[in-house]
Amino acid sequence: MALSLVAPISVFKRLCVAKKTTSLSGLGGLVFSTDTGRHCPDCSQPLDACVCKQLLIPAGDGIARVSRESKGRGGKTVTTISGVPLAEAELKELASTLKRRCGTGGALKEGVIEIQGDHVQLLIDELIKRGFKAKKSGG
Repeated sequence: MALSLVAPISVFKRLCVAKKTTSLSGLGGLVFSTDTGRHCPDCSQPLDACVCKQLLIPAGDGIARVSRESKGRGGKTVTTISGVPLAEAELKELASTLKRRCGTGGALKEGVIEIQGDHVQLLIDELIKRGFKAKKSGG
């Protein structure tokens, strides 16, 4: 008695070929959505509701150091403030307030506030008025 290992072709096609789906309901649920926008790679929350960046307060001695720089900026003078003990959201708000106070532009880069122009003494006075320990750093 010989056993046949060859199956009919119709059985083979049913096992190997997947059915093509013509509707999203055939896929079994949501595949991709743009409703929530971009997500944080660390906490998988929408960027607006990200909690991992807000909880980080930089480690340091709590003294805001204000300095004047012009190297690598094409001769333009920039006042930098580093070491401010605030989380990212509060630091961004402080940078915006200080830019308005000086009447110039600026940026927040990697926890360092950059204000265009030489405003060292004005920024030290403003930070002390807001309750921060601030001191002049550099020449």
